[in-house]
Amino acid sequence: MFDLTPFAYRQNNFMKVFDDFEKNFFKGFESEALNIRTDILDKGDKFMLLAELPGYTKEDISIDVNENRLTINASHNEENEEKDAGGNFIRRERRYGSFSRSFDISNIKADEIKAEYKNGILELALPKIDIAPPKQYKIDIN
Repeated sequence: MFDLTPFAYRQNNFMKVFDDFEKNFFKGFESEALNIRTDILDKGDKFMLLAELPGYTKEDISIDVNENRLTINASHNEENEEKDAGGNFIRRERRYGSFSRSFDISNIKADEIKAEYKNGILELALPKIDIAPPKQYKIDIN
């Protein structure tokens, strides 16, 4: 019986092996590399949010609060050039990157959030809103 699939779409295409290798090798890499890795710790009266931002300076990072959403933005632009005596490039490198991550802060005192950045780690102290525990009481049956 004849195969009606065009040659380029057949599964036994020799070059497909290389295409699949590249796709499978880098599968999921982009989504992992483009995220700001964070840890959120419950410290009782507050949450501590630790965000890894290696290679950034304090000036590269901005933290915005819009209603009940906290957004961390980080962007970095770097250019390095090396030229020889004639003004020709020996090496020229550019690195650009920006990241953004948002968090729901509906149970946080937004006006009391404190931030500190050192050694590539952004630390946010997020004080909790005081929520009274539900009252418990007994109801008598008549």
